[in-house]
Amino acid sequence: MTLQIITSDRLASHKHGFFTRHGGVSSGIFKGLNCGVGSSDQSDAVTKNKLMVCDAMGVTLDKLMTVHQIHSADVIISLEQETVSTPKADAIVSKTEGQAIGILTADCAPILFCDQTAGVIGAAHSGWQGAIKGIAQNTIKEMTKLGADISNIQAVVGPCISQKNYEVGEEFLETFLLEDQYNMRFFANGKTNKYHFDLPGFCLHSLRNAGITSPEWTGHCTYEDSDKFYSYRKSTHLGEPDYGRLISVITL
Repeated sequence: MTLQIITSDRLASHKHGFFTRHGGVSSGIFKGLNCGVGSSDQSDAVTKNKLMVCDAMGVTLDKLMTVHQIHSADVIISLEQETVSTPKADAIVSKTEGQAIGILTADCAPILFCDQTAGVIGAAHSGWQGAIKGIAQNTIKEMTKLGADISNIQAVVGPCISQKNYEVGEEFLETFLLEDQYNMRFFANGKTNKYHFDLPGFCLHSLRNAGITSPEWTGHCTYEDSDKFYSYRKSTHLGEPDYGRLISVITL
């Protein structure tokens, strides 16, 4: 099976892709293009999958930078002399020619950024914790430190869990309302004492508030289509012991 890559016209100035699980050499519950080093998949299979991603992006494996994601709002500025291959953070920004930066997800939202004029790119992992802490806003701030202009930055939210499939409890809701009562708009009523959270909608709101003009979501729900995407929540509901990770990449 060949790789299936979702792209956006807003990022067309840079080679990029929100990779699905199609293609790849992993098997069993990881079947497809699992790029999660932190999963219990065979390490050789994960490496082969990442090599396939790099080939599709036109870079070598040593030019693909990822981070050890910790659900934070921390952003790494990637430099040519970078020696730490997997620093702890949840976003990367770069203006290094020939580099690719990538984020892993499995229901959380991947966000890819670019400023074509300044030659600056960004990639962020935005779960609910990173979202409320400001990972999108912090990524934009770090891009501007490299010369990006907010008015030129394009941002696209990739495949993630949709609102109708993201059931949460009252404590989750209260966390967002304590931050801002306006956040109630991102919740819909569910079963008794349950709500449904709009993660992509909240990410788009955060991007707009940071000054990004017309950010978009690709519209793909990771939970709904287990043939195309890995989903932590779907794997949990199925009683599976682990789950694969999708990769989203943008290059300079």
